[in-house]
Amino acid sequence: MDFGTIRRVWLPLALSAWILIYILRNGPRTHETARWIGLTIVLIGLAGVFVSRYTLGRSFSIRAKASALVTSGIYSRIRNPIYVSGVLFTIGIAVMLWKFWLLALLVPMIPMQVWRARREARVLEEKFGEEYREYRRRTWF
Repeated sequence: MDFGTIRRVWLPLALSAWILIYILRNGPRTHETARWIGLTIVLIGLAGVFVSRYTLGRSFSIRAKASALVTSGIYSRIRNPIYVSGVLFTIGIAVMLWKFWLLALLVPMIPMQVWRARREARVLEEKFGEEYREYRRRTWF
């Protein structure tokens, strides 16, 4: 395993795990069932982010670029699993902390992710043409 994989995948995973443990230990305890439901949603979102980043490998970047068309793993079903997983993570944190005002973060987050996904789609379509259009037809978001 190279340093790039550690930096891209495992270091953020360790930081996220630490934050979750901190929230579980120090967060509100009035709604115990909601904490566990929220934690489950958070873990699903977190797993989606890390599986996605791992699957992308060196193709992951912050800015839209087209180095490779990744269509395997989670990308065989969802074109933008990191964005979908981020929404799940945010919902899970709001439920876990019983602070539903945090859902207001989704108001700017979702349009921003749709905008980024469209921009990425344009870049990928320019580079991969019909191969990308076929991929879009058989996947969600």
